[in-house]
Amino acid sequence: MSHIKGGLIALKEVVDSLPPSEKKIAEYILEKPEEAILQTAMTLGERSETSSAAVMRLCKSLGFSGFQELKIRVAGDLQNKSFGSGYRDIEPNENYSDIIDKVTTNTMQTLKETTDILSVSELRRAVKVLIEAKSITLIGFGASTIAARDAEQKFIRIDKNATFYADVHMAATAIATKGEKDVVIGISFSGTTQEVIKLLELAKSKNVQVVSITRYGNSPVNQLADIKLYTSTSREATFRSAATSSRIAQLHIIDILFMCLASKDYENTVNYLDETREAINFLKGHL
Repeated sequence: MSHIKGGLIALKEVVDSLPPSEKKIAEYILEKPEEAILQTAMTLGERSETSSAAVMRLCKSLGFSGFQELKIRVAGDLQNKSFGSGYRDIEPNENYSDIIDKVTTNTMQTLKETTDILSVSELRRAVKVLIEAKSITLIGFGASTIAARDAEQKFIRIDKNATFYADVHMAATAIATKGEKDVVIGISFSGTTQEVIKLLELAKSKNVQVVSITRYGNSPVNQLADIKLYTSTSREATFRSAATSSRIAQLHIIDILFMCLASKDYENTVNYLDETREAINFLKGHL
């Protein structure tokens, strides 16, 4: 099991998109989490006026191994006193000190929730394919271009053949020549960005390995991915648009990927970083 937290976060992320019976169970757990973790699947099904089979389907929808994992994750959330503090939106003509506090609190909440739902097993798989990849193609549009460009810059610095494409036609041209030894990373906050979906469909037709970075839950982008890395942005305030919340979460995932890659090949990574730093210093001295 990856984590011992993130159950309530996962439920809040997907509750509105669940089938009726699973939604009833999710709402029951969110309303009475302390009771839910003490029940069996059969009892929870009865209390939520559904069935034990529906409980197991909910666990599958959440991507959990079973009801036991869901209960352990919810219990972990309940032990965390800061859970559920929520996001705070700004007000008209608000004091700058209050805005600083709110933005900082919101960022910390986004990072914490993303960390809680991040699967270590999926992260391990992502690192493995990236280490072995002949090439890494990064795709992201709109606000997601920031994370994609950041990943390109980081991966290049440790001698990875990584390229970011902001133009959909250039991305399609590049993917057309890829194969099973290559990796495409599709970044989309919603998981429904049409350009990303079409490019990932093309990648799958070429047997390219696909890694997705999206918000938690089922989406077209995630359905196309072999490896799924989730971010959390469950409670959007008016000014917490994709340009803020998703950017923070996506950059956090990229940083984690980079650090895991660096740790797996530590000595070479240090040498690569030293060499790239020397190259930049050389340019500064001659420009």
